[in-house]
Amino acid sequence: MVPTVEAMEKIAFLGLGRMGLPMARRLASAGHALTVWNRTPGRLDGAADEGPVEAADPAAAVRGADVVITMLSDPTALAGVAGRFTAELAPGTVWVDMSSVGPEAVAEARDRLPAGVGLVDAPVLGSVGPAGSGGLTVLAGGEPADLARVRPVLERLGAVVECGGPGSGAALKLVVIGAIIGGVAVVAEALAVAESLGLPQELAAGVLAAGPLGGVVGRARATDADFPVRLAAKDLALAGGGPVFAAVRERLLAHPELAEQDLARWVDAVRAAG
Repeated sequence: MVPTVEAMEKIAFLGLGRMGLPMARRLASAGHALTVWNRTPGRLDGAADEGPVEAADPAAAVRGADVVITMLSDPTALAGVAGRFTAELAPGTVWVDMSSVGPEAVAEARDRLPAGVGLVDAPVLGSVGPAGSGGLTVLAGGEPADLARVRPVLERLGAVVECGGPGSGAALKLVVIGAIIGGVAVVAEALAVAESLGLPQELAAGVLAAGPLGGVVGRARATDADFPVRLAAKDLALAGGGPVFAAVRERLLAHPELAEQDLARWVDAVRAAG
């Protein structure tokens, strides 16, 4: 059951990028009192009817908030923004970091918390469309009481998977996204081989999609996703791992002209190059 507006938490949402903006709008449309901040102001244009208030800086955004959500690009961005608001967090506040930054960055964030403040790491799986419709998968890690406190908020954004203690959500995100990116790279290579052998792309992709790689083929050929190549390379770097992840990351970085394009456009480039 969706809680009443009166029972809903007052939320501060920091980071209105590709994913953050539709997520913030989703929470605002549910009736949450929402204060937002973004490094570049003005991202709320067109959302005035939903009622979020834009703060001038992170510290102002979090004052009086029950739940603080951050959705930032990488560990450096998270540390920089956190340094501007953590001193303002009041006892009883729960900070939910939904960025893809890995467990080490989450541990560093926990170390800077004032007494009585909780932290849940809750990175997501999904793209811009699901971010706005509540169709994400939320990988949540933290202390049981903190997870229970913020679960109703997270459920507005998608299906919540409780992963375990602090850092476990951030860790699982790296495992899953690494497998997805690696799988997309395999499909890209396979389609390039099909191209070199003179096979129709639709034939090769159709047979691949009918087998165990079906979901990855769909992601490799997506036209409605927005996961930039540079962020895919960042996630592989955070995941570490063995030679496969390293090789895929090297291939991603070999196309700097596609850094801000979705991962599927990199697949197109690999296929076209043969």
